[in-house]
Amino acid sequence: MVEKPSRRDQILNAAAELFARHGFHGVGIDDIGAAVGISGPALYRHFRSKDAMLGEMLTSISERLLDGGQARVDAASNADEALRELIGWHVDFALDDPALITVQMRNLANLTDPDRRRVRALQRRYVEVWVETIRRTVPDFDEPTARAAAHAVFGLINSTPHSAHLDRDQMAALLSRMALASLTPAVVAS
Repeated sequence: MVEKPSRRDQILNAAAELFARHGFHGVGIDDIGAAVGISGPALYRHFRSKDAMLGEMLTSISERLLDGGQARVDAASNADEALRELIGWHVDFALDDPALITVQMRNLANLTDPDRRRVRALQRRYVEVWVETIRRTVPDFDEPTARAAAHAVFGLINSTPHSAHLDRDQMAALLSRMALASLTPAVVAS
């Protein structure tokens, strides 16, 4: 049995969809309230402001990516498996939560300074998980190359909210193959 999301989660999900579609500044509290069937002012029972909503949303995304990525790397039996698992994790996240990917890419500048610092710190830690995993898999990559490669793979995978040409499973397989191929020693050597 699937547990029904809490009202707070419903609000965050609706806000993510609206922010992704219309931008943070293009969405009002009344719009978010209407999307979950309550009045705009009733949202203040759950969040102190629209800014707080965005802060919680982007912090939560960053924590989820970091925790999930680290758990998959820790559970892997070797570096190659860790890289495949990390790629699969990020692909699944991007395909299952395209609105969150869009909000994260477009709205970081709209965070309050403390929220932006927290999100950036979490993002840097997530990148480090990738950099370490890539370097264990492709020892020829120095740190700057592994970092650039990680960001290139993020660009590939995070572009998925803008593509609806394949069904979810086909897209997941394609993105995983492409990301892995871009990081494999055989491709690097040629």
